[in-house]
Amino acid sequence: MEDVLDLYAEPCDPLSPVVCFDERPYQLVSEVRLPLPAKPGRPQKYDYEYRRNGVCSLFVFFQPLEGWRHVETTERRTKQDFAHCMKALVDDYFHHAKVVRVVLDNLNTHTPAALYETFEPQEARRILRKLDFHYTPKHGSWLNMVELEISVLSGQCLDRRIGNIEALKEETGAWEEERNDAKATVDWRFTAADARIKLKRLYPS
Repeated sequence: MEDVLDLYAEPCDPLSPVVCFDERPYQLVSEVRLPLPAKPGRPQKYDYEYRRNGVCSLFVFFQPLEGWRHVETTERRTKQDFAHCMKALVDDYFHHAKVVRVVLDNLNTHTPAALYETFEPQEARRILRKLDFHYTPKHGSWLNMVELEISVLSGQCLDRRIGNIEALKEETGAWEEERNDAKATVDWRFTAADARIKLKRLYPS
């Protein structure tokens, strides 16, 4: 826990950025009947009936100190999807960095082994040399700041019926662009010193 909190307390370093990472499932839902358009004094009306079009996954990157985020939409949530996200992190989004410090939870797909199962050994090793994983404690995924960003994403973008992956990518892309332009971030105030007081029961005695 203190390992992650100490990371958050460090100043921004472009050569070793801190990026929070997590994912969430999303149920694709389309309309059975077209909604009635809004009229003066009356909101748009939706029929209670809808059609389920399967589930996809949203992988979310969040760099709090720079107010940057990216949402990657995939059909599944597999080790291979995770590995490709990590490759994009070091090759595309932070290619200038010496190492990217990634805050993530202990999900069974979030392991270095996932990269070896996806890429050739030398490629997996190349990517992992630029990654420094910092795991949140078991039952402590709330320490990952991206959880807050996913909550904002859910409330501002995903609280409607979106019927296919293409439309979902457009919606999340527009949301991402707007948040990045505003450099929206998290006002994180919980420190290691706070943890020693408020979570004293979790420390060895």
